[in-house]
Amino acid sequence: MSTDKKITKVGGSDKPSTSNSDYTFVPTAESKSQANQFRMFSVLLWLGAIVAQVFAIRMFLKAVNTGESPINVWVIGLIVLDLILVFAGSILWKKSNRLDPPSEKNKFLFYMQNQLGVIMAFVAFLPLIIFILTNKKVDGKSKAILGSIAGVALLIAGIGGFESNMASVEQYTEQTRQVEDLTGSNHVYWTKSGKSYHLYSDCGYINGKRTNEIFEGSVAEARELKNITDLCDRCENRAKKANDEIIQPDVDAEKAATIPLDSLK
Repeated sequence: MSTDKKITKVGGSDKPSTSNSDYTFVPTAESKSQANQFRMFSVLLWLGAIVAQVFAIRMFLKAVNTGESPINVWVIGLIVLDLILVFAGSILWKKSNRLDPPSEKNKFLFYMQNQLGVIMAFVAFLPLIIFILTNKKVDGKSKAILGSIAGVALLIAGIGGFESNMASVEQYTEQTRQVEDLTGSNHVYWTKSGKSYHLYSDCGYINGKRTNEIFEGSVAEARELKNITDLCDRCENRAKKANDEIIQPDVDAEKAATIPLDSLK
């Protein structure tokens, strides 16, 4: 069977073989380089967010000390800028982890690397919130309003930095081995809005009327580009059935070869 959908190949054509039982996933040089770039930009954006927070605190204290309202355009604008920088840095950081995932061998470092965006959200907003809520010169209403604005920004930044689908070397290795065990090659298919990768381009789940384009690549590329970790159940069952059909004739032929000739007379 074949598909009439447009198939777009992503990444390189060289897919590493996992036939060796000692195989461990290693990112390509291109993926590792891109991951390092994303991490560098993330750090710069997070540093910018910290600077924005420092200026927000300064503008807040300046307004309080001069008797002006701390709820002004400068303070609110800097909080918004802080949020944008933290959020953007976290998105790039999560992408870098999908390109060059950490190992689960050291659980602390594994969680720290995957959830660093959440930590940076607290670093970029918590000192400002403390300054707002503990300043005795600010009235309760102003504290409530400004504290709420900063608190909501912290919540949004924390959600943006949280990684619910943490990537790891071990996970990439296991998923790649699973696909190669079923099909003999590290090739999968997925769509822009799909939640699973598929072993066959003509799978009914990706050949609906709403699908115009199907992407083809390795298991790692499906994770890198769309953060897909789920193998299509229909494709998995189809591959297992196909493998059983290949094995069964071989077994029957072997049994036939062992039947004594006298028994056939």
